[in-house]
Amino acid sequence: MTQHFELEEYIMRHMRDAQVWHLPFLPPLHLPPFLSLHGVMLIICSLFLIVLFCRIYDRKQRVPTGMTNLLEALVLFIRDQIAVKNLGEEDGRRMTPLFCTFFFFILGLNLMGMVPVFATATANPNITGALAAVTLFFMIFGAIYKNGWTGFWKAIIPSGVPAPVLVLLVPVELIGLLIKSFALMIRLFANMLAGHIVIFSLLGLIVLLGITAVVPAIVLSLFIGLLEILVSFLQAYIFTLLSATFIGQMYKPEH
Repeated sequence: MTQHFELEEYIMRHMRDAQVWHLPFLPPLHLPPFLSLHGVMLIICSLFLIVLFCRIYDRKQRVPTGMTNLLEALVLFIRDQIAVKNLGEEDGRRMTPLFCTFFFFILGLNLMGMVPVFATATANPNITGALAAVTLFFMIFGAIYKNGWTGFWKAIIPSGVPAPVLVLLVPVELIGLLIKSFALMIRLFANMLAGHIVIFSLLGLIVLLGITAVVPAIVLSLFIGLLEILVSFLQAYIFTLLSATFIGQMYKPEH
């Protein structure tokens, strides 16, 4: 059996997008043409967050406890330490729902990728690119809506720069907006892809090497799995923080 086991295929089946959902102890579930496996993960995560905040979260509690207390603490942290700190009081409070959505949605997708029955949607550059595109949208059109065209160009063009230099500086600054968004996409995608490849590689060694690899493979997988949980929280936080920083730089060019 071990001679026909292909470790690369085993790993990629858990990482790549597909039209088939492999469920344990069940026949493969073939998805409709308009929906891929990672699309299913997005839907499941969205439904879970709706249930979490609309049903489990109890806003009627005078003294929050349990899950309500945890969710409120995270939301307040995102509002006060990320949104308000980077965009100011008024804009920060207004943009808090966006940053909370970033954090909880990315965190949910990251943690779902740790469960064998699910897939790692944030290891797909199309999904991380779409999230980064939302940040780019607010960096450009949000800044134009708030400050007008004049304010937008003030954020792009530093004051006091000679006109000949602007010929080179303006294109560089505009490209810089795209580079910032691209960095958001690559950072999240690469970290989640690498971590999960390591975990599934170690688990695959059990099949390749037999009983002698069970204990070290499981111990290493558990250690890296715990590390990956930390990375899941960290990457959700970093994406949210950098998005707030980049948007704040465009909203408040004077800073």
